[in-house]
Amino acid sequence: MSVIRAFIAIDLPPDVQDCLTQITNRLREQIDEDTIRWVPVPNIHLTLKFLGDVSESNLDVLKEIISAEAILQKPMEISIGRLGAFPKVRHPRVLWVGVEAPPELTALQRGIETRTTKIGYPTDKRPFFPHLTLGRVSRNATPNQIRKISDMIGSSKVGFLGAAFVQAVHFYKSDLSANGAVYTKLFTAPFGDVEN
Repeated sequence: MSVIRAFIAIDLPPDVQDCLTQITNRLREQIDEDTIRWVPVPNIHLTLKFLGDVSESNLDVLKEIISAEAILQKPMEISIGRLGAFPKVRHPRVLWVGVEAPPELTALQRGIETRTTKIGYPTDKRPFFPHLTLGRVSRNATPNQIRKISDMIGSSKVGFLGAAFVQAVHFYKSDLSANGAVYTKLFTAPFGDVEN
């Protein structure tokens, strides 16, 4: 039985990706190159659910779940901006840009979470917090480097970067390679009321 690593996400338009490229480049100039593993901008998505290992025999049922939840939604606009870190700015492990979205996005995520849990995928223990991961702080980062990252986040003036008009949810497989993850879109579920 064949297994893939998979996740469910929302894509970003090219103009938002361009803004993320500019932000990432600006941040990279301020930080030692090996301190943060940066996510390639084309790989940045708004993740709704990381499924982990998925049997290929489950793809049809997952497609039905995602399509059933997507069709309940109307197209929506999300706003992107503000730099932050998990678990907190003073102890950064993950650098992110925030996403402001209408309550319908949370309803969509919750619906996907509930239905995938019923067929055996683990529930995410953390509450849904829409964000775009820019990079992950190296485990080998020194306290001085971590302090520098924290100061950089605190002093960075990252305001509103743009908006995205969301009309669909996408199912991706993730293949790990020596050069990082390679994402392949396996299917797209359009929202209801989307004109073809």
